[in-house]
Amino acid sequence: MLAVPPKASGLVIFAHGSGSSHQSPRNQAVARVLRESGSGVLLADLLTRTEEAADARTGHLRFNISFLAQRLLILTHWALQQPALSRLPLAYFGSSTGGAAALAAAAGTNLNIRAIVSRGGRPDLAADLLPAVKAPTLLIVGEHDDIVLELNRKAYGLLDCEKKLSIVPGATHLFEEPGALELVAEMAADWFRTHFKT
Repeated sequence: MLAVPPKASGLVIFAHGSGSSHQSPRNQAVARVLRESGSGVLLADLLTRTEEAADARTGHLRFNISFLAQRLLILTHWALQQPALSRLPLAYFGSSTGGAAALAAAAGTNLNIRAIVSRGGRPDLAADLLPAVKAPTLLIVGEHDDIVLELNRKAYGLLDCEKKLSIVPGATHLFEEPGALELVAEMAADWFRTHFKT
């Protein structure tokens, strides 16, 4: 799904986690807020349907961060080849293992990724690459997502870039609590809006 508002300030490319898709209601909700704030959004599945079905049985791809990061970079290069998109600053929005994929992709490229937002992500899965990330990075975690929150705190210490760890009060891993996902979307929109200007 690609949607670019008139005079878009940048393009946010989504990297979702295993078991999710570009049609995920949560991703769609965040994408809608980003569009309303002036960002273009690109949502695509990093796995083919066959790969997704195989992974559902074996789990062999969902934690293969280098594979997911490579797919994200292929998608990024595709966007750069589109005349309507090539002039736009780029950013990544990752969820769950997609958060690690976004960080790994940004660390492994010389592309100017302006910002990264990880929602309930697993940046620890890209721990070896985190010191190489230069894009300003916002880690968003639910207050009651205890294990993931601790993993994000450790990953935060490894990042050597502009960074912020935001904890959503009362939220669990999927941010299903009233108002939680809306707050995530607003935080992300603010982060992207700020860094697309720089």
